[in-house]
Amino acid sequence: MSTTDTGKTTEADVAGELGAAGSQLSTAPVETAMPGSFGGSRAPGAIGWITWTGREVIGWARWFWRQLTSMRVALILLFLLSLGAIPGSLIPQSGTDAPKVAAFKDRHSLLGPVYDKLGLFHVYSSVWFSAIYILLFVSLIGCIVPRTWQFVGQLRGRPPGAPKRLTRLPAYATWRTEAAPEEVREAALKVLKQRRFRAHLDGDAVAAEKGYLRETGNLLFHIALVVMLVAFAWGQLFKSEGNKLIVEGDGFSNTLLQYDDFKSGNLFSSDDLTPFSFDLKSFTGTYERTGPNKGTPRTYQAEVTYSEGAYGKPKKKTVKVNEPLEIGDSKVYLVSHGYAPVVTVRDGKGEVVFHQPVPLLPQDGNVTSVGAIKVMDGYRNAQGRSEQLGFSAVFVPTFAGAGKGTMFSQFPALDFPVLALNAYHGSLGVDSGLPQNVYQLETSKMKQFKDAKGGILKARLLPGETMKLPGGAGSITFDKGIKEWAGFQVTQQPGSDWALVGAFVAIFGLAGSLFIQRRRVWVRATTGTDGVTVVEMAGLGRSESAKLPEELGDLAALVHEQAPSAPEPGPDTPGSDQDTPDPHAVSAAEGAEKQ
Repeated sequence: MSTTDTGKTTEADVAGELGAAGSQLSTAPVETAMPGSFGGSRAPGAIGWITWTGREVIGWARWFWRQLTSMRVALILLFLLSLGAIPGSLIPQSGTDAPKVAAFKDRHSLLGPVYDKLGLFHVYSSVWFSAIYILLFVSLIGCIVPRTWQFVGQLRGRPPGAPKRLTRLPAYATWRTEAAPEEVREAALKVLKQRRFRAHLDGDAVAAEKGYLRETGNLLFHIALVVMLVAFAWGQLFKSEGNKLIVEGDGFSNTLLQYDDFKSGNLFSSDDLTPFSFDLKSFTGTYERTGPNKGTPRTYQAEVTYSEGAYGKPKKKTVKVNEPLEIGDSKVYLVSHGYAPVVTVRDGKGEVVFHQPVPLLPQDGNVTSVGAIKVMDGYRNAQGRSEQLGFSAVFVPTFAGAGKGTMFSQFPALDFPVLALNAYHGSLGVDSGLPQNVYQLETSKMKQFKDAKGGILKARLLPGETMKLPGGAGSITFDKGIKEWAGFQVTQQPGSDWALVGAFVAIFGLAGSLFIQRRRVWVRATTGTDGVTVVEMAGLGRSESAKLPEELGDLAALVHEQAPSAPEPGPDTPGSDQDTPDPHAVSAAEGAEKQ
């Protein structure tokens, strides 16, 4: 038995010489070079010019469509899409952080207008990003549809018959046997089917093919990309994301008016919000006390009671970081935490005009917090005139002590809480109708209280202590009850599950298209002039592969067991000169193996 591996023979050479046997190993469209003219010769006159122009336009349109639906262009568009997403992660986006965009424009008077014209502040809704996205979508669809139909046709058909000259194939083996040709073909058919080849008898040969999962993986990869693109577009158009700060004991209903800030996709409607509500019962946070990770949270969770719909039964849930509360299509994430000191403000007559917890915003890992206390209604000064009060506040859960540095917390837990206050009176500016930050004071129309020495009135209060306002203006008390607050982010991202499924399918499809080799094998058994059966086996792969000759050798060994080699004819055997296969008759390429 002899085998020959002609490694220099390419798929294109084989396909051109072998016809149907070497064709359709892939459903990829045929690449075409830049044409000269599609119009051909132009007939004289206006009709000839119109006919020629029509052929030219149609020809160029077909050529551009073939280029757009080619794998090369799809990969270029995918690369451009990835490249275009980089500015969206490096430059602040107006849809997610408008204040940062405004600040960027203020700092960069030259780059700001340029970025704005290029759409870099709203990358994902810009014209150029949408154009790349749509072209990639069209390219994938235009590539998938014809390839799918072609592949279905290949699955419904049979492997093509053996070519006339099997010696031209990249892997080749031959031997002579005393078994009848029919027996050899039956043995080959059985062996190939046991190796999961699709095989059938075709004349004097057995035709077999294997590796269809390669093309299946390729199509699955393309389809998964389309699914991911559709899911991404669907999610961007119908998404919603809102944030809400809730103090212990307070609640939230999933309506637009309840959110502190809210943003959504272009096609989102308030009717798309999942109806639910929840109350924050308590927040628990514990922290490392010693070691290099001192201050790192160990327990960070919120106990909530929620109900679905208007009449749902209350249910309990512990929300942790990366363990959101899932209700319908919405997910409620725990994203932040802080403290809300409880304060009581009285007027000069001792009447309580303000009594509630005031959430303050943390500024560092040890929860040094700042904010504002605003008394907008019900307060009258010592003269009986209606006025508004404002207090700028700094709160530290663990104070280092007076004279031991600036007002910064030393630890995030409530070990030594202190509230520092500055007091103002006048107009808070809330009646102007302009939006105002609830954590900052607008002091342009306010005056600071002065102490007895004419200095700015300020105080550091421990829980239970009171700061008196001068001139009988009232007082503010830091109550002993300190509540905690939790920040929640409510997201509704339709299509995220489909995007995840598409990503997994794309990975598996790509792996299949890369590691599975599609190949064909033919086994021909014919009777020689001396009456001895001549067996030829040959293999053809979609691309050059070192495994093809090895696999053909294994198959040939299995068939050879059923049809062993016949004794070589002696020099006196009639017809020996004519019937003995000459291995040198096969034009083997450099590096060919012979056994």
